[in-house]
Amino acid sequence: MFRLMILLIFLLPLNLNAAENTGNSLRAGSAKVNINPRNFPVSMTGSFQDRQAKSAHDPLHARALVLRNRQTSIAFVVCDICLISRDIFDAAKKEASLKTGIPTSHMLTSATHTHTAPTSVPLAQCNPNPEYVQFLTESIARAIIDAHARLAPAKIAWTSAQEPGEVNNRRWYVRAEGLQPNPFGKKTDKVRTNPPRGSDLLIKPAGPIDPEIAILSVQHADGRPLALLANYSLHYVGGIPPNQLSADYFGEFARQIKKRLGGDDTFIGIMSNGTSGDINNYNFKEPQPRVPAFERVIAVASIIADRAYQAVKGLTYRSDVSLQMQERTIDLAIRKPTREEVTYASKLLSKAEDPQRLTTNEVYAQETIRIDRGPDNVNIKLQVLRIGEVGIVAIPCEVFVEIGLEIKQKSSLKPTFIIGLANGYNGYLPTPEQHVLQGYETWRSGWSYLETDASKKIEKQTMMMLNQITD
Repeated sequence: MFRLMILLIFLLPLNLNAAENTGNSLRAGSAKVNINPRNFPVSMTGSFQDRQAKSAHDPLHARALVLRNRQTSIAFVVCDICLISRDIFDAAKKEASLKTGIPTSHMLTSATHTHTAPTSVPLAQCNPNPEYVQFLTESIARAIIDAHARLAPAKIAWTSAQEPGEVNNRRWYVRAEGLQPNPFGKKTDKVRTNPPRGSDLLIKPAGPIDPEIAILSVQHADGRPLALLANYSLHYVGGIPPNQLSADYFGEFARQIKKRLGGDDTFIGIMSNGTSGDINNYNFKEPQPRVPAFERVIAVASIIADRAYQAVKGLTYRSDVSLQMQERTIDLAIRKPTREEVTYASKLLSKAEDPQRLTTNEVYAQETIRIDRGPDNVNIKLQVLRIGEVGIVAIPCEVFVEIGLEIKQKSSLKPTFIIGLANGYNGYLPTPEQHVLQGYETWRSGWSYLETDASKKIEKQTMMMLNQITD
């Protein structure tokens, strides 16, 4: 009998560990890292000319969520930055993988696209501070490492809600007198981006909207809220002073959903950007009212947080979910300028009065020369995930809403949502039909350069990947 008792004492821990590692028992951890710059002033991305932020109105964060079951670990990071290059994300993933063991191919990283964040990628006339880029890279890695360190038994649920009132297509058919020459000296646009609000020039929007708020809600095993990842196809809100940093509505949503759910200091709310390449918050049918700074940011975040809270209140949570993830890269062609366009751009730049403060047309001339001298192709990274019955697609672009709607319609996973500006930055992603209409989002530049059929090739690849993880 004594020998039997000793044997049981030694076997008991082994049995407990075996029980923990069988089945699909879910573990989750979340964390956030403040990515506000340590020194001011700092360059901000989101304009053709550089803007210098002198202070931060609210904290910017890299927000992370790590999920693990017996077979698989995956990590999400959403950063309050306008855009982040693949090089930065890849370096951060490599560091995080060394510390956590999570494969870099199982890390989905993205930017929110707030236009009031430090520059991290050289674009137009905005150039990053190398020290900030290094700090941002380390912070993204730290967010994953910290979230992984907090892995604990958890359960998850998913749902979606609808809020059409805060998304509007910003590309409009307008009367002929409302169309303007493009930066290349041609009057060939058939639509206008961000036309005057409440104007009699307006005819109709040139595309649809996506009102869905997709939601992943994670709880501790005892029911305490752990994290909530949401996705909404809204470009950003704005209405922020030009010399202040802000996480825009993405950061405000994180704060407000925490309050509604009663989360403690360890709870992490996350809002990711969806297919918002042609979507704004403005109601173009009405004149633009003047409102105090940050008022719209708070109002929009409140509405979306209310919708999310109502949607998750009655959910049933599970700990036996499957986790699957695929990553692939594809090569896409770059739209190159004609000889005529290069000649036009060269002449325009030669007449620039201030090379340090180029006009909008001169910026596009500079982009024309740069693209002409650059590579003919670019390699981009795509990812798809399955969490239970949820599908997630990650695309490194400002994706037009039609593309997201089509992927959602074709996918057998419900909900399926798209995280844009993910794992890198490759500019706007219009459909071929929208390329025909031309307009701002199609003007060739460092923020719009992929081949006109890029969306079709990306959609085909992501659907193949989605089908493979649902078989």
